Amino acid sequence: MEMDTIAAISTPMGEGAISIVRISGNEAIEIANKLFKGVGGKKLIDVPSHTIHYGKIVDPKTSETVEEAMVSVMKAPKTFTREDVVEINCHGGLVSVNRVLQLVLTNGARLAEPGEFTKRAFLNGRIDLSQAEAVMDLIRAKTDKAMNVAIGQMEGKLSKLIKKLRQEILEVVAHIEVNIDYPEYDDVEEMTHRMLKEKAQYIKNEIEKLLKTAHQGKILREGLSTAIIGRPNVGKSSLLNSLVQENKAIVTDIPGTTRDVIEEYVNVRGVPLRLVDTAGIRETEDVVERIGVERSRKVLKEADLILLVINSAEPLSPEDEALFEAVEGMDVIVILNKQDLPQKVDTERVRELAKGAEIVTTSLLKEEGVDELENAIAAMYFEGQLEGGDMTYVSNSRHIALLNQALQAIEDVLNGIESGTPIDIVQIDLTRTWDLLGEIVGDTVQESLLNQLFSQFCLGK
Repeated sequence: MEMDTIAAISTPMGEGAISIVRISGNEAIEIANKLFKGVGGKKLIDVPSHTIHYGKIVDPKTSETVEEAMVSVMKAPKTFTREDVVEINCHGGLVSVNRVLQLVLTNGARLAEPGEFTKRAFLNGRIDLSQAEAVMDLIRAKTDKAMNVAIGQMEGKLSKLIKKLRQEILEVVAHIEVNIDYPEYDDVEEMTHRMLKEKAQYIKNEIEKLLKTAHQGKILREGLSTAIIGRPNVGKSSLLNSLVQENKAIVTDIPGTTRDVIEEYVNVRGVPLRLVDTAGIRETEDVVERIGVERSRKVLKEADLILLVINSAEPLSPEDEALFEAVEGMDVIVILNKQDLPQKVDTERVRELAKGAEIVTTSLLKEEGVDELENAIAAMYFEGQLEGGDMTYVSNSRHIALLNQALQAIEDVLNGIESGTPIDIVQIDLTRTWDLLGEIVGDTVQESLLNQLFSQFCLGK
């Protein structure tokens, strides 16, 4: 099926050094050629592939010069979309780049849908679906480690593993088909059962290995939702500022100053923390502050990690004890702050209430103890460090769900073999495993899912 030619602005909107209008499709070069006035009458339809050319973008109807530009010409199939691609590099600015885009659209191109360039790369077979999704992960990566995971998936690390498993399944299915077609050979049946059991166990182990990385991979992709809680004026905002290393939260000596929920991403030993500095959880007469407290309680329920801050220069209060109760059973690190002041807190009681949770002492005023806290967070989720670069992390929720379903299907295969289920019935679960793994790379995916996935991309990507 021949696709039409699409165009969009591929750089962020606003002022900058360069803005790029990207065009992809069979008519990309022809459309750009209509608008381009090159030095010495140079025409884009005559230039070699993968070259860049200086000239003016001119409205063919009025002969008015719209922009001075550098135009890149890349001919199929060695392009991102495997179609002819032209990129018009304009001066960065809202008016000029939009005028160029409008000219491109009035001369034969259609405005691209969100993610349509990457969707075409997938549909034209340049990348599979897991690689296409990794493009978005790369754009959204908050830390170097998250970026490395996305690059690994873009390069096809996960794809290769999945395709290898699908090939193994295919070979077993072919073997079963022979058994069904030639039932007179007893040794074939016996060998098929043995081979099926071995292969199914191998595939189960490989899927489980991948799923073991899922929790860490999801944290790297989405960030670890982290709530900072504690009574008013214990140092929650100071902690946020120490981690973010710039003043994003209001810090004053008046209890109850932080009235809203402030979100920040910070990089802790390569782990992206989605930090939420919650308004002090306490009963309050102040209506505005009460809204903040209600939101804090909601954040607490949704958080992956709780940083519970205690003022060590004061005795424990009933409110402190209530907070320990509220976070029982969750991932908690207790922070005993204000170590620079005379100590009045009962540390034994704190240990008792912490129930084995890590306790870190800090003086946020003097910026002491933050390194120890960061080490404790990294150790809690990654045992202090991430695996080497050759590790394949599963980070995408869709992939994790499909791997869990595939694991269930392969377990059904093993259970069927154990209970003596006829081999042609067992084959149904084996084929289902093959289909589910195929959905990860896009071999057995529905069009509605494709539309939903690519609609999450930014325009021009």
